[in-house]
Amino acid sequence: MRIVMDDGVEIDAQVFRPDSDGQFPALLGVHAYDAAMQSAHSHPRAMRLANAQAEAGDPYFYARRGYVHVIVNARGTGASGGRYSHYGPRDVDDIVAVIEWMAAQPWCTGGVGMFGVSYFAVAAKQVAARNPEPLKAVFSPFGYTDFYRDKFYHGGILARNFVTSWTKQLANVEVDGWSKKALGEEEYARRLEELRADPDITAVPELAAALAAPDTNAHPLIVDVLMNSVDGPYWHERNPDLTAIRVPIVLGACWGMYGLHLPGEFRAWKQIDAPKKLIVGPPIYLDRPVYQYAEQSLRWFDHWLKGNDTGYLDEPPVQLFLPGDDGKGSWRDAHEWPLPKTAWHSFYLHREGLLSEHEHWPREGASGYEDNIYNGRDAVTFTTPPLVERTEMVGPATATVYAATTDDELLLFLSLWMVDADGSRHLLTRGWLRGTLREVDEARSEPWLPEHPYTNPEPVTPDAVHRYEISLSPTAYVFTPGQRIQLQVSSSDLERPERFVDVVGQGHLLRRSPSWVSILHDAEHPSELMLPITDGNRIGTYMSAGTATSVEIP
Repeated sequence: MRIVMDDGVEIDAQVFRPDSDGQFPALLGVHAYDAAMQSAHSHPRAMRLANAQAEAGDPYFYARRGYVHVIVNARGTGASGGRYSHYGPRDVDDIVAVIEWMAAQPWCTGGVGMFGVSYFAVAAKQVAARNPEPLKAVFSPFGYTDFYRDKFYHGGILARNFVTSWTKQLANVEVDGWSKKALGEEEYARRLEELRADPDITAVPELAAALAAPDTNAHPLIVDVLMNSVDGPYWHERNPDLTAIRVPIVLGACWGMYGLHLPGEFRAWKQIDAPKKLIVGPPIYLDRPVYQYAEQSLRWFDHWLKGNDTGYLDEPPVQLFLPGDDGKGSWRDAHEWPLPKTAWHSFYLHREGLLSEHEHWPREGASGYEDNIYNGRDAVTFTTPPLVERTEMVGPATATVYAATTDDELLLFLSLWMVDADGSRHLLTRGWLRGTLREVDEARSEPWLPEHPYTNPEPVTPDAVHRYEISLSPTAYVFTPGQRIQLQVSSSDLERPERFVDVVGQGHLLRRSPSWVSILHDAEHPSELMLPITDGNRIGTYMSAGTATSVEIP
């Protein structure tokens, strides 16, 4: 089916209706991928590159339960006409128009909801910020809310693998580039030459190819991302105004999506003033095609679109899965985020790789590593003694790192690990920061969440010590006695991924120039990690781990 926009562009739509006459509430999903993938009768499998875009949910499930399900391709993708603007305002205008069209159809009651994850969820939040009258409810977990911070520039560091791999998944795309029009020909040409001379960027073949032919295929989108390496108008045009949303909405993600969706969902929870729910599940994302949230979404839509009291609103608004606890895991219900009893414990970085609540000893010095494409990209780790009690960690973490580098730029990659009694380790979350974008917006920051404007680059002076505040994506884990907590600091992210979801948080643009990095940890430079402890660890970790190293007989 074709839906005509006000400028004559036709949007391609798949419409799935109940096998009966009458009027029904309708659900909408919007994407930029292969249309057939969204409704194919497929056996669910773990998410991987081949099936990752099957994010619409099962339209037959909803049609069998009295809903019309409409799935459309954004303009300039698939069989839709026009040119794609990467979630730009024109794309959002189209979705609002499609909702108005759906509400006016003879088969619709006039009430519309939006469903889907990832692309679908991002688009749903953009539309919900417009509050079109027919839109009565949104179920949109797994949807980042800041295109700069969540999607393409973690801590100001380009997620090069994501931008190159994601643009390959856009179906039959015709991109309407932003930079040439917004910046003007002269500034566009200047930035293009500057990028072509950047050795870090041109070392990546896909990025070099985009800069060499900036007007072909999906290259205008890649060029837009590269040309807007600090926060600014390109990103602001796309970010939904979360404070404007009045549509009832379900948010959420999984702990494994720390490199894409998770931070944005907590941001949405904080800023949205509307009936809302937040669900954060085990760190494994969702199978494809997406089906895990079908029953919950039906209860949500039945309440808001059919007037059925399903009891969903009476349930706690925050539902969190807590991994760990010897593999058992458990769910925690709450009414607030961060959890009300959260205590941020300071763990200081010490010599010999110790991570401890004890403050620094005199003249502890520094720990160093080299970030050298010719010799190796190394890291330093700081690990607690074995925990002696069950310790529950839930929430955002933050680190303050004093560092010096021989280079004029410093990329900081912080990763938090659980180390088991046998020495094996499991990645929990990450944090990132580009040294020249270290400025902190104190007015917008919380004690546990430093906010960086990412707009005013400051020089990193070689061999000088600078203070860096790094936010780690929220995480949850229940440690058992004998396990340890480890912080790794490096200037690269080349570890072998443990899970597919970990790939999303890796693959950043790295420095070509070699450097030596020193992480200082002494009384004058108190590098520390603040962890959100919600239960246990009441009197801290034990250097002795609760055992005597020798026995003295009087």
